[in-house]
Amino acid sequence: MKTARNYVLAVVAGLGLVVGAAWRGGAPVDAAQAATTHAAAATTTIQHPIAGGRDSYADVVHVVAPAVVTIRVEGRAKVSPTQFQGPSEDFFRRFFGDQFGQGDQSDRGGRRFRAPKQRGLGSGVIVGSDGYILTNNHVVDGADQVQVELTDGRSFKAKVIGTDKPSDLALVKIDATDLHPLTLGNSDNVQVGDVVLAVGNPLGIGQTVTMGIISAKGRSTSTGNGSYEDFLQTDAPINHGNSGGALVNTKGELVGINSQILSDGGEGNIGIGFAIPANMAHHVMDDLRKDGKVHRAQLGVTVQPVTSEMAQSLGLKQVGGAIVSSVSPGSAADRAGIKQGDVIESFNGQELHDYNALRNHVADSTPGSNATVKIVRDGSEKTLTVKLDEASADKTARGSRNGDDQGSDDKASLGISVAPLTPEMAARIGAPKNAKGLVIEDVNPDGRAADANLQAGDVIEQVNRRPVQSVDELRNAVKEAGNKPVLLLINRQGTELFVPVQPNNG
Repeated sequence: MKTARNYVLAVVAGLGLVVGAAWRGGAPVDAAQAATTHAAAATTTIQHPIAGGRDSYADVVHVVAPAVVTIRVEGRAKVSPTQFQGPSEDFFRRFFGDQFGQGDQSDRGGRRFRAPKQRGLGSGVIVGSDGYILTNNHVVDGADQVQVELTDGRSFKAKVIGTDKPSDLALVKIDATDLHPLTLGNSDNVQVGDVVLAVGNPLGIGQTVTMGIISAKGRSTSTGNGSYEDFLQTDAPINHGNSGGALVNTKGELVGINSQILSDGGEGNIGIGFAIPANMAHHVMDDLRKDGKVHRAQLGVTVQPVTSEMAQSLGLKQVGGAIVSSVSPGSAADRAGIKQGDVIESFNGQELHDYNALRNHVADSTPGSNATVKIVRDGSEKTLTVKLDEASADKTARGSRNGDDQGSDDKASLGISVAPLTPEMAARIGAPKNAKGLVIEDVNPDGRAADANLQAGDVIEQVNRRPVQSVDELRNAVKEAGNKPVLLLINRQGTELFVPVQPNNG
């Protein structure tokens, strides 16, 4: 054993002397040969990569990229001449740039000026070989000109076919050939954890592809403001300019239209982005293409989320669904026998995890069609058949409270559903304990209240400087105002402010 060990040590030592000599230049021929051998070995390694091919999404991007476009919009700001009394044109150039000059507007002194132009940037997705493109409503909203730029360098003026503010979708069209539309995937089949790619033109730097996963489904960022939201949440980086761009799966199918980001101070991406599901976009796109507007169904109930305490009180097996707080007389729900206090567990066989899901499922249904609604009443489950109404632009999306149907026949409608403020509700929405009035439960996105930026959870304390504590008092005050705007004093989480609203008396 000792002899063998000594032999090994001697061999190792000898190798060390050889290597050392080569390193120190003691054997130049051997060193050159060693270098040649090392280079050959390195070359051999590069020429024979690991089996299995490259780890890449290049093939997906190759299919998707030509279908995602850049959208540039331009509009002229609406400027009130009374705002510009006295200052010279140099004053305006400091704020608006060199585009300010002689124009077709004037102040009271007779001086003419041009309102500043506003320019915007977004993205879009080609969804038809005949030139139809989906994008966000907020990308083209108020635009006088819409320009679409393709990845092959071509540029076209686009026509806005229709917009839908509640879903934040718009459909535009260009007259072009040789287009490459994307295939719409089934967003219902998307699972949390799926890999997705976001494609668009962030910050105007050019088409960019980012990768991430689906972080969550069924997200709502502003429930109660009248928007129909069922967002796919993703950590694929999305920044300003990505709006309207594509969220695709690894098959190259469109599963979402990028719409919003949540960021710290609004500066940029922090890994929380939201996309409108392709199934919702498909419904909106088809309606806009056919009629230029979206048709949605309506159930005619006001609902609330089922909390853990409610579930215990009602003897429910699990927390979820939506509890009916009121039913509009004569509505689809009323005709079907749905009552106040019923808990709606599923709609057309789809379980409801929250009340926003009910609203989206109803809105996505065809007006006039029959739907099955499973409810729990007094501990017993029942299944009812409902023939759905069509939601009107003048009606609230979830009906109204206390039988106060503010529909198209009510010319004094503000486009809100309200309820008397109770201490329990005040605590839930963060209103002061001594607050009195009517709490806004829902805001019709196409109504006058939405235009005035009223929000669900706002408490109406006064109308035209008079306190209101009942629905009738609110209605009467609005009617008495005639064609004049009504001045509401609202309490928003402890802050009071006046908001003028123009009633629908026109």
